[in-house]
Formats: sequence, C-alpha cells, structure tokens
Amino acid sequence: MGRVSRREFLIAGAAAGGGLLLGFRTGERAPALAAAATPPAFAPNAFIRIGTDGRVTMIIGQVEMGQGMYTSMPMLLAEELEVGLDQVVVEHAPPDDKLYGNPLFGFQATGGSTSVKGLYGPLRRAGATARTMLIAAAAKRWVVDPASCRAERGAVIHTASGRRSTYGALAAAAAEMPVPEHVALKRPEDFKLIGTPAKRLDTPAKVNGTAQFGIDVRLPGMKIATVAASPVLGGKVAGLDEGKAKAIKGVRQIVRLDDAVAVVADHMWAAKQGLAALAVRWDDGPNAHLSTGDVVKGLEAAAQTPGVVARKDGDAAAAMAGAAKKIEAVYEAPFLAHATMEPPNCTVHVQKGSCEVWTGSQVLSRVRATAAEVTGLPLEKVVVHNHLLGGGFGRRLEVDYVTQAVRIATHVEGPVKVVWTREEDVQHDVYRPYYYDRIAAGVDARGRPIAWTHRLVGISILARWLPPAFTNGIDIDAVDGAVQLVYAIPAIRVEYVRHEEPVLKTGFWRGVGVTHNIFVVESFIDELAAAAKQDPVAYRRALLSKSPRARAVLELAVKAAGWGQPLPAGRGRGVALLYSGWDTYVAQVADVEVSPSGDVRVHRIVCAVDCGTVVNPDIVKAQIEGGVIFGISGALYGEVTLKNGRVEQSNFNNYRVLRMNEAPAIEVHLVRNNEAPGGIGEPGTAVTAPALANAVFAATGKRIRKLPLKPDQLRSS
Repeated sequence: MGRVSRREFLIAGAAAGGGLLLGFRTGERAPALAAAATPPAFAPNAFIRIGTDGRVTMIIGQVEMGQGMYTSMPMLLAEELEVGLDQVVVEHAPPDDKLYGNPLFGFQATGGSTSVKGLYGPLRRAGATARTMLIAAAAKRWVVDPASCRAERGAVIHTASGRRSTYGALAAAAAEMPVPEHVALKRPEDFKLIGTPAKRLDTPAKVNGTAQFGIDVRLPGMKIATVAASPVLGGKVAGLDEGKAKAIKGVRQIVRLDDAVAVVADHMWAAKQGLAALAVRWDDGPNAHLSTGDVVKGLEAAAQTPGVVARKDGDAAAAMAGAAKKIEAVYEAPFLAHATMEPPNCTVHVQKGSCEVWTGSQVLSRVRATAAEVTGLPLEKVVVHNHLLGGGFGRRLEVDYVTQAVRIATHVEGPVKVVWTREEDVQHDVYRPYYYDRIAAGVDARGRPIAWTHRLVGISILARWLPPAFTNGIDIDAVDGAVQLVYAIPAIRVEYVRHEEPVLKTGFWRGVGVTHNIFVVESFIDELAAAAKQDPVAYRRALLSKSPRARAVLELAVKAAGWGQPLPAGRGRGVALLYSGWDTYVAQVADVEVSPSGDVRVHRIVCAVDCGTVVNPDIVKAQIEGGVIFGISGALYGEVTLKNGRVEQSNFNNYRVLRMNEAPAIEVHLVRNNEAPGGIGEPGTAVTAPALANAVFAATGKRIRKLPLKPDQLRSS
C-alpha cells in the first residue's frame, strides 16, 4: 500500500458554489532544472473539484493530444476515489506556469510521454485523500467509526446499517474536514479500473463531429487568412503584386510582414487564390545557396572532433586496442517533418487593451507569452482558449504559428483565423534534426563486443527550447537511447558533439534523440551479429544478462513472431529493442518483403511492450500501433532535403506517409507487472526503423546506414 503525506496538499476547502476543492502537486522538478535554478515556492498544479451534484472535475495542466490522456487520467482518479469513469470530467487548465507547471519542464507543457508516468501517483493519491475526507464527513454525521464505512460509486455507505450518502451531499462537509496526514492506496490486486480496457471518453465526439479542434473555431465576423513565409530561413519579402490579389472576389486585406505575407479574406478559397495572385518575390538572404550536402559536410567535419562524454564505463580506448577485431560504421538520419493531419492554425482577436487566442497547443503558457510579447500587452490581458490537437508529435510544442498569427491579427479589424496550407506546413516545419553518428566496437574472438564507442553529432534542441536542461554541454534528449545502452559490454564511451546548422528550425519529433539513436545502436548490434555469423536474437540474448526486462520483451516478441520459421524468397525478419529515458522496454520484429525494384513492403509487425503498470491496455496498444505507422512512414519515406536554401518537399506527393492499403498487420503483446508506469506515446515510433532496416538486411544482405530505405539502395543488381 502507498502512503501520502499531507505536505503534498496545499488547498483543501470549499469550492465556489459549494462542494470540495482539493489542490495538489503532480510531482517534483526535474533534477536538471532543480540544479539550474531555485525551485519555486511550493504550490499545487492540479485540482479536484467535487460539486454538490456529485460531479467530479479534474483541472490539470496537461492537454489532450488524441492519445487517450483524458480517459487514462480520470481512470487513475476514479480508481482511488471510488467513482465510475462516467462520473469524472476533465477541464483544460488555463495558461499559468506557476499554477499548472509540468514539474519535468518547469513550465506548463504536455509532451515527452510524461503524462501517465508523471501523474500516476499524484492522481491516485488525490483520489484517496478526497475519498478519505468524504468518508470522514459521513462518519462524523452518523457518529460512527470511519473504519466502519466504505466508499462505492460516488457514495459512502455504513456497512453495518446500510446508511448511504452521496458524495454530492457530503462534499461541503468534507471541505471542512482536516486533510489526513496519511492515506492508504489500493493494492494492485484490488484495482477495478486500472488495467482494464475502458472505452475512451472522447471517441463519441470525435466520431460524430462535435469535438472541437483549433481549425473548427467559428466566431462572429471572423475572417480567414492564409500565409506565405520566406522559403529560405532568414529571407525577406522583396516585392509583390497587391493589385492582382485584391481583384480576387472575397479578398479583404493584404498583410505584409518582413518575412511573410498574409491574405485576409472572407473564406479560405479566396485567401488561397489571393495569395497565388500576389506573385511574391523574395530576397533569400544569407542561406540562399545552402543544400543538404552542405549540412552533411558540416556534421561530418564536426564528427572528427571529440565530444562531451555522456557515458563512460571502463576504458574504451584500451579495450578497443586489445580487441581481436574492430568494426566501424557511420550512420545518418535525415531532417523529418511532422505532417500532422491538422495543419498549424490559430485564431486571434486583438483589441485595444486585450488579445484573445484560440488554438491547439502543447504549451499554453508559451502561447500566452508570445501573444503578450507581440502585442505589448501584460500577460493578464491575454486569454487563451485551447482546443483538441489534430496531431501533436512535438510540433505543437512550438509557438511559431501562434506568433505569426498574432502579428497578422494586429493589422486586422476583428477576429482572424490564420491557416497554413499543407505546402506551407511541410516547407516551414520545425524539423527533426539531421544526425550524423560514428560508431565502433571492438570484439573478442567469439565476436562479442568488449569495447563500444559512439559519437553522435547534431543540433541541440534543448539548448534553445529549455536552456536550463542543457547542462555541461550535453543535450539529454539528443543522447536518449544511446546512454541507456542495456547490453553487457565492459567498456562503453558515448560522446555528444553539438553542431548547429542555421538552415532550418529544428525541434521534437515524437521523441528526438531516441528516434535516431535506437536506429543506430540496434542496426549496429545487428552488424556485429552478422560479422560473428550469429543469429541476431541469440546474439542479443547473450548480451542481456543485466537487463531482465529487456530480455523478457525480446523473448516474448520473437516467440509471437515465429522467429526462425521460414519465409518466402525476398522476405526477411528483423528485430530491434528499445530502451530509453521513458522507462519502457519494447522489442519489435518486422517481417518485410523487398521487390526486385527495391520497394519495401511491410507485411507484419510484432511488438512486445513492458511499460510497467498498464493503466488502459487498449490505449497502450493503440499508442504502439500509431507509433509503428508513424515510424514506418519515417523509415520508408521520411526525408526533408534542401536545395538553394529551400525545402524541396511540399505535400504528401513528395513527403509520403504510409497509406491504408500499405499498413501491415500489427500485433502488440503487453507484459503485465507492478513496475512504475513508463512513457508510451513515443516508443512505438523509435523502435520501428531499426527493425525494418534489419529485416531488409535479412531479405537482401544489404546494410542500410542512411535513412530512409530508398528503392535505389535496395534494387536487385
């Protein structure tokens, strides 16, 4: 049983309109942040409100990203509070870093697969505390021992007499009760909700169309704008033809900024036509002649220099010198776009002395801050309305589209919705960085690694996005998946070289460092197995003596996939493991077919997942399935390239995503245990590329060290 200290609670009192309001804290600040800055004064960042009507409302800083959080979070609270899932509703918290800050980041943000992982304990403790106070209120009213009462589906029952009182009837009295010093949490064997496949609460609204995404905002007198920004980072507007644009029926206004132009119209079609008629001319600026090749040359040169040591076990240089054989490789991972189904959009109404914003964002307080900065208004004069996100993947951890929309809105009378076209989105994304890795292993006479060196080179996202977390020259996100290497190798040295290339804006992509590090590490482990002429699974198994959870998912996945069973000609199976800061282990087996022309067809994906305690197995499986599809798209087609400073891709015709008829059969097998919950939103994506690449090698004998898996690399000679 768990215990909760009263010190975790600051507010316990009457809610507005009556009832019980309980404020609590959802966790501690991340160590990197705590070391970098003085922690703020203790304050709650989540609230539970129980009304006199019995309705239970959660107010939390995390937002719903289509990943089931607004079902999983109520499950945690309802489990300990002893209410039905249908009795709990979730409210978006307004932007407020001090009140609703995510302890991991130090401000209000949803991302990094942290929600269930971070809120599992706090929400359960909050539910148990509220339940205890409600029982105490009932016992006081009935003049009985609280131990003789129990809670059940939103009511307190006196077991001996059968007397019953609802939470609504008890809420006001419970608000007067002292917060208990300690409360007991349920044992896992007593769970009624946690671990069950409860239906998602948001599904009906998303199916019937009543769910409100940012792009669904409709306001009286609202105009629609679409925008063209400089196609080259650092470029400016050089000229345009306003007359032709204003001649388009429905076009109302042209807004010219230094680096962008917007056409404001009555509807989107008029805005698009007007933008095309503008015939904007650009001054491309200092990056006009840069190409992908220039980026790679810079990364390659940086890879020749020593980096900051992110992990050091033993003396890798000495062990390498004494190895029977040294194996080396260079791996590359390209820039990647998010291509969310709902392109960036933001509605803004700027008035004298106030600004109102409607959008979908993972970082509400940053939305408010950028609106205040652009308008010059104090924070309290900016109101932000958050909506569902039509795909986050890290894209909506950025506020560039909000900043731009507010800049445009300052020139427009009344509310204006700014919508990016798909082309604008793909060519002005905040991309997953390009990475360049030098990796080597020294092996003994049996082919087993005794030395391991990994130097990874790339842009630091954290140095820009969250400077306090970038410490001692290491971006902890960039090295994720490299420093957690689970294989029993005596000498390991992992280095990080920060190399900034100011040609594209870069950011998070459903996990970042781990999405390339697992590709590099798991592909290279396969290389070592091939060099030793050993089965890839047997080779891994022999190196996993110190990681029983990793070995367990490996065994489960290969058994379910039928590893070792024969496949038709042209097909191969590949295996990969995931281990990272998410505290989740995933093993994946991919079954692929490579045609003579080099096209890759994925037939089957089998995943074994150990994410600790499973809150909702259906949501976990859906997360892995979605992550796998996202990962296949990236591995087979994902590549953003530059020519003359411009992104060459523009839409789904040349930035492909997996189509429905191309989707493989996906099986997800869950390991059940009582470990603390791990993150689940991103692991399915990170493990997919190496499983596919290793399967391609099994099918063709061709080792791909540079993504994506292009047909011209795999074509039969």
